[in-house]
Amino acid sequence: MKNHRQFITILAVTTALALPASAFAQKSELQRAQDDAAATSKMEVRQEVQRDVLPSLKDVLIAPSKELRIRESRGLPRPRPYTGVPKAEVVDTALQGAEKEAAAGKTGGPLAPVATVGLNFDGLGNGIAGFTVNSAPPDTHGAVGSTQYVQVVNGSSFAVYNKATGALVMGPAATSSLWAGFGGKCQTANDGDPIVNFDAAAQRWVITQFAVTPTAAPFFECVAVSQTADATGGYNRYAFSYNDFPDYPKFAVHPDAYYFTFNVFNAALTAFVGTRACAYNRAAMLTGAAATQQCFTLPATSDFSLLPSDPDGSSPVAAGSPNYLLGLRAGTNNQLSLYKFKANFANPALTTFTGPTLIPVAAYTELCSATGTCVRQPSPGTNLDGLGDRMMSRLSYRMYPDGRESLVANHSISTGVRWYEIRNPGAAAPVIFQQGTYAPTTATRWMGAMAQDKNGNFLLGYSISKRTTTSIRPSINVAARAPTDAAGTLGVENRIITGTGVQTGGLSRWGDYSSMTVDPVDNCTFWFTSEYLKANGSFNWNTRIASVKLAGCN
Repeated sequence: MKNHRQFITILAVTTALALPASAFAQKSELQRAQDDAAATSKMEVRQEVQRDVLPSLKDVLIAPSKELRIRESRGLPRPRPYTGVPKAEVVDTALQGAEKEAAAGKTGGPLAPVATVGLNFDGLGNGIAGFTVNSAPPDTHGAVGSTQYVQVVNGSSFAVYNKATGALVMGPAATSSLWAGFGGKCQTANDGDPIVNFDAAAQRWVITQFAVTPTAAPFFECVAVSQTADATGGYNRYAFSYNDFPDYPKFAVHPDAYYFTFNVFNAALTAFVGTRACAYNRAAMLTGAAATQQCFTLPATSDFSLLPSDPDGSSPVAAGSPNYLLGLRAGTNNQLSLYKFKANFANPALTTFTGPTLIPVAAYTELCSATGTCVRQPSPGTNLDGLGDRMMSRLSYRMYPDGRESLVANHSISTGVRWYEIRNPGAAAPVIFQQGTYAPTTATRWMGAMAQDKNGNFLLGYSISKRTTTSIRPSINVAARAPTDAAGTLGVENRIITGTGVQTGGLSRWGDYSSMTVDPVDNCTFWFTSEYLKANGSFNWNTRIASVKLAGCN
């Protein structure tokens, strides 16, 4: 209990930090565009600071820590500080409602297409396989490979599962096991913000987390690339260094590079520096060779929390296509910002980073616009963080047999989960092919993740909560659409797991992200993982892993 009180005290102090808002508020769109242009013309190239080879992960597993860790709930100041004053509510013209459903011939019947939930089991969480929660939020992330499913959480731990049975193959183990014997912060810090991805084209796992304690430069992004499709085998290990704090890392696979994005703060954690996009040399890392990173940093007044595009399943990437990066346009509520990053490690002078291309969307009001914490749980739960100020990962990419490229993305707004499909993003003037806001009831839906299978079916996974006479404790749902459905609509939602607890103790952080990926073998089966609670409390979260397949995809 003593440690718990200490955590709450420190969280209150850190979340009280505020950034000067004047520079952002006074910037015109022209000035921001000029700042972006200046930033995208300046590239920094840096060598990895450390690399080696781990022969086998099986030989170095470290048990997860049971010590309560405060830093992982550090409550950094937001890139855009909240004012305490709610933003003016706008009419959501993309809201899916009864009239739109009637026009689509829907009467609340079966999900179209019919969704079949396959495996549905507990991932890492309180009391599972000896796991003890020691931090919050879990930052739940996972990916499906050829025979395995890998999940990573703050804590900082990972586990490997048999994707055919759900059986635990390895773990729970400390994520720092991947850097055992490596030396430096990557081995000792085990700090979290983890991401796992399966590079289907190379049949490799890529697992990353940052190393930032003690809180002093240099800071590191630690990257481990498996040597085979077996996540329990050997790894090529790397550490990439930064002199400022690389928060909220996001990562995507691309033929020419592994693309990363960060929200960057100064080393003292008192000021937002800007958004950084980096390309790591994928070809070199697959062989364990020396690798460089190529980075561009947008100014603090520009867009933040950009997401790099990540292929679904074993989707190829269009020949010569750049990696697309997408975010909510700074200072607006009706535009997206699209950037294009094309790395060239043989000749860095040919590397390009361009944008933003501004894409108009239906106006929205971000979820929890005044305070950041407005998602209501049944009593005695605290209000939860909505993360309505950013796009939610992943940015799903698929190239279909006819050659068209499709990006699917979502974010949390006051009226529900807003989602978009952008087709042919490489065009001179990409546009929204369809968009919708999903909110079939008055419950709050947030913390979404979305992907697309080879038939063009979409699946959206999200958290749902409600505090009324018909309360819903935070639970996990999914909703799907077929390509033949009316544009901008999703079908009836399915419940993955019903939460039986609420988060208490003054802890408002929830999730930070969830993860939806597609099986690279059948290109049909969706895998979703997110957070829920089995009992009231704090530092007692659980996670769920579920596979879902839609009718007609074989």
